[in-house]
Amino acid sequence: MTNITAGMVKDLRDKTGAGMMDCKNALNETAGDMEAAIDWLRKKGISKAAKKAGRAAAEGLVGVAVSGNTGALVEVNAETDFVARNEEFKSFVKSASEIALKEGGDLEKLLGAKHGGSTVQQTLTEMVAKIGENMSVRRAYALSVNPGAVAAYVHNASSPELGKIGVLVALKSTADQGKLAALAKQIAMHVAAASPLAITPEHLSKDVVDRERAVQTEIARQSGKPDAVIEKMMEGRMRKFYEETVLLSQTFVIDGETQVSKVIENAAKDLGAPITVEGFVRFQVGEGIEKAESDFADEVAQMAGTR
Repeated sequence: MTNITAGMVKDLRDKTGAGMMDCKNALNETAGDMEAAIDWLRKKGISKAAKKAGRAAAEGLVGVAVSGNTGALVEVNAETDFVARNEEFKSFVKSASEIALKEGGDLEKLLGAKHGGSTVQQTLTEMVAKIGENMSVRRAYALSVNPGAVAAYVHNASSPELGKIGVLVALKSTADQGKLAALAKQIAMHVAAASPLAITPEHLSKDVVDRERAVQTEIARQSGKPDAVIEKMMEGRMRKFYEETVLLSQTFVIDGETQVSKVIENAAKDLGAPITVEGFVRFQVGEGIEKAESDFADEVAQMAGTR
């Protein structure tokens, strides 16, 4: 039998907003499987979370760099926000994003690239030794489009091109580059806020769609209605899911009423050329990383040598 710890219950509660006992029951019913427990709560109508929210537990910064119709993102993690605010750390992240741009977002090439008198990895290792805190270049990504424009947006910016959330959006079009870049910047702001999973339903992972359909089908069946009615209900439920998770189906956060696909359609008419979303990428510092939690009082006691 799986041992369900208080930490597991708290983690599930943080992810779903469900009560402690409901979370404990869910984990018991699913042998401690966190993802299955989330679905169990949703099927019971206890949690309405559409998807697991990544825990942004790690600290650090996302850096962005754009040149012409190419852009790059890089995430560099540190253990504390104090180090993330350090000017040396900021400078490193900024230069790493510029190198990532040259290396096409290839993390391995980025780490081995020249940085001052050494490499990016060696520079980072020296910073770790100097500052005394573990750091890592976690990931990098690049977007390019031709013809078209790539725009970047940084949310919670600590300085230009550095922040907690970084987004790149690539729009393919022969339209005026300046106006196209301005539109791409607005869509990047939308992506930062709305966090879509894909451009269209067709771009969504089959596993993500199948999982959502299974959860919604189970919820619909609880109504006791015939299968034919449930099938109709599923059309509406999945349409709502796409409206919440797919970029072109989402409501544009800038005006709060127009669908993103319509925003792009209107812009294409105004600029006199077709516009398509070639791609987007969104990095949030620490998403998906879980930091081990410890008891503060116990830490103090250990430091004092009383335990």
